[in-house]
Amino acid sequence: MNSYSLQPHFCKLRENCGLFAVYNHPQASYLTYLGLYALQHRGEESAGIISYNGKEFFIHKELGHVADVFNEDILNKLKGESAIGHVRYSTYGSTNIENAQPLLVKCAQGAIAIAHNGNLVNALQLRKELESQGAIFQTTTDSEIILHLIAHSSHGNLLDSLIEALKRVKGAYCFLLMDENSIIAARDPYGFKPLCLGRIKDAFVVSSESCALDLIEAEFLREIEPGEVVVINENGLKSVKPFPKPFHLAQCIFEHIYFSRPDSVIFGENVHVVRERLGKKLVEEYPVNADVIVPVPDSGTSCAIGFSKASGIPIDLGIIRNHYVGRTFIQPSQIIRDFNVRIKFNLIRDVLKNKKVVIVDDSIVRGTTSQKRVRELRKAGAKEVHMRISCPPHKFPCFYGIDFPTKEELIANRFSSLDEIRKFLDVDSLGYLSREGMLSCVKAFSPEDYCTACFDGNYPVPFGEEKNKFEAELNSRKVRRC
Repeated sequence: MNSYSLQPHFCKLRENCGLFAVYNHPQASYLTYLGLYALQHRGEESAGIISYNGKEFFIHKELGHVADVFNEDILNKLKGESAIGHVRYSTYGSTNIENAQPLLVKCAQGAIAIAHNGNLVNALQLRKELESQGAIFQTTTDSEIILHLIAHSSHGNLLDSLIEALKRVKGAYCFLLMDENSIIAARDPYGFKPLCLGRIKDAFVVSSESCALDLIEAEFLREIEPGEVVVINENGLKSVKPFPKPFHLAQCIFEHIYFSRPDSVIFGENVHVVRERLGKKLVEEYPVNADVIVPVPDSGTSCAIGFSKASGIPIDLGIIRNHYVGRTFIQPSQIIRDFNVRIKFNLIRDVLKNKKVVIVDDSIVRGTTSQKRVRELRKAGAKEVHMRISCPPHKFPCFYGIDFPTKEELIANRFSSLDEIRKFLDVDSLGYLSREGMLSCVKAFSPEDYCTACFDGNYPVPFGEEKNKFEAELNSRKVRRC
């Protein structure tokens, strides 16, 4: 039996990591645990924390969810007033404990811990170069490349060595590093991934999203800027901007559409507010005559609220999500039809029966899950089913840290027209938000400052043979996909 056949298929897009760090707090590991708990949606394959008590580093990481990886006994052993933590989804590099982060190495500059969110598009080239120089890699992640570049640096301190290393890498990244003296946070010059700063009295906090700061009652200071390197040590906070500014930024628009929690501030704006705007814009572009709006939980909810406010159509909970779905040891496809859909979502028939229903969702990737969901809605008695999507059709894979399927698997590439997609999904009408409409809903930066490569194929950072690496990796996972 294929080992993957006992696991639920991955039907949604996946971000690859969440980062969290605490400096100068007596309960650093506990706060980091809570921060990772709040960032669980950014990575569910593994979790890890490394702490430092002024003399020794302590590490614990395992495959699984944050609440399963850590307990009170483990956290008590993660001593010290500094800690960095990581939750992971793999975009490149297999799912095993060796690839779980943070990573901890010892080199001529001492012990260094690292955690990474993003993807380096020249990782394969750098890895080959380093291996030709005698470097031995312990993992298959591109994050380890930074450690080797630091170890090869002639600089005598971590900051200068890191900057030298970052000048050699290309792609999307947020890094957290910790040595015996400091915690360093770095964000790539294009600003693909979010990263923010917080404070609890005399302690500093770094997080992928501001929602994690809220959980531990930390004050939100600001977002770390694209191309900024922040050093936190006994002297306080130091900001360095060593890279030339690109012609424009490339912040991932999908952070607003799907990945980030609605209570987070991302790229200068609250995620929920942006998603509401997306819903209102959808009404302008694709109005519909219907009885009820039903969001696909959870990322479709804010957009559906905006759609309801703009259209006057009432919103209701016709689809209920089971938030406690993990892995099941059986997948009874012969017993229960569409099991993967039913185990995660259930329908409220009284809301749907004899109604013209508008389903609002964040995206359609392959389309098979959406097709099955529509089938269930019709079985529940919906008279009409209309679908509205808060972004344009996905036509291109991502090389910057999103677990996208190959181009051939994307429904918008399998079918040449909107009407063909509509017929495949078996909906009465279908509306994708236009690229221009989507970008009009973000206000903090100009539209040119967002990466929309997955919609239009305009990749802001070129890549070479990395394309073959990602396609091979994605093809190897097809057995797990819908």
